Amino acid sequence: MAAKEIGIGLLGLGVVGSGVAESLLSNHANLARRVGAPVALRGAVVRDVKKHQTTRSWPFPLYTDASKVLNAPDVDIVIEVMGGEQPALSYMERALRAGKHVVTANKEVMAKHGPHLLALAREMDRTLSFEASVGGGIPIIGPLQRDLLANDLVSIRAIINGTTNYILSKMANEGMDYSVALKQAQQLGFAEADPTNDVEGIDASYKLAVLASLAFHTRVTATDVPHEGITKLRAKDFQYARELGYAIKLLAIATRENGSVCVRVHPTMLPQEMLLAKVDGAYNAIEVKGELTGTLTFHGLGAGSKPTASAVLGDVVNIARALAAGGRSPSLLTPEDSMSGQGATLRSMSELYLRYYLRLNVLDRAGVLAQIASVLGEGGISIASVIQKDTDAVAGTAELIFTTHPAQEARMRDALKRIAQLPVIKEVSNVVRMEPI
Repeated sequence: MAAKEIGIGLLGLGVVGSGVAESLLSNHANLARRVGAPVALRGAVVRDVKKHQTTRSWPFPLYTDASKVLNAPDVDIVIEVMGGEQPALSYMERALRAGKHVVTANKEVMAKHGPHLLALAREMDRTLSFEASVGGGIPIIGPLQRDLLANDLVSIRAIINGTTNYILSKMANEGMDYSVALKQAQQLGFAEADPTNDVEGIDASYKLAVLASLAFHTRVTATDVPHEGITKLRAKDFQYARELGYAIKLLAIATRENGSVCVRVHPTMLPQEMLLAKVDGAYNAIEVKGELTGTLTFHGLGAGSKPTASAVLGDVVNIARALAAGGRSPSLLTPEDSMSGQGATLRSMSELYLRYYLRLNVLDRAGVLAQIASVLGEGGISIASVIQKDTDAVAGTAELIFTTHPAQEARMRDALKRIAQLPVIKEVSNVVRMEPI
């Protein structure tokens, strides 16, 4: 007897949603062979039906009423690719309560409400899959849920925002200033008209919350991740970093030490020989270090219609195969392995010991260096190097570049406040943390 047809409902038909729909339609025969049953797209929920009908004629119904998909008896799997917190969250809750399996690409919802949704999925005996929520087409959620469970993971260092990595690559390789690189990214469709979530590190903080929760079996939400963006970086910072043997990337970092986990997102100087330092353009890379595996690096396109559709459809096929075989599709996560586990406590970033790059605009006069060194010394911060750069004879100013030995984050913040108040300081132009090899 032929296996029952698997019904799919789609929430959202934007860039990602259109890619998913197109793949479902064009790969219908291949998907049926891999699943063991036909897979049919029953309909999609959109904000404006007329708008979508004028751009393309889709061979499935479009609805503005989400209940047409969420409550449809012939829909087995709901795919959420709307983005944003609401109404996506409420739609996923409704889908699970209606007995549907859910696949989502929504990093914001998973970062803020992942434990709640996973608990609801278990309660309803349904699967919630979210591979596409981090890294686009890069397979990372599945490995953390399954393949790496035998490891005690100790760190994640990741470039997980293609927009900022594209901008930083242009600044590093072509000497562009931030505003020029951002405008080009917007023109090419890599950056939104309002790029705040990307350039301020918010998007990366959502994704890191998801990764850290899974990697360390500890509940980490978006509000737990301190984040700094790339808007203060200038072309000269990349020039000076290169002279020091470093590259600058927006890095999402999660580390576990002595039973505590620390998470952070900020621009970071990486030694040029590191693999992460060589990741350019809109690509993403996620480095995971485990006690058994050592260091693993996952690399690929982290965004876009096709890579994200690949991750979404991978989750769909996994669920659909189980359904076609006559059973339910069990979640890969157990309560102990879920995002709400209690495997470690969270540690404040202020306790970390890191190295720092400082770019200061100062009055070009004798004794300036001694005053700065005195403040740093009082904070227990040791200077590794100092270089004088640009001098403005008319303004009577100079630019000083400092690097430090490891110092406590809290002490560095305090020292920077005191340095900014010195009469000889015109501006604390930039501060970038330096990641060791």
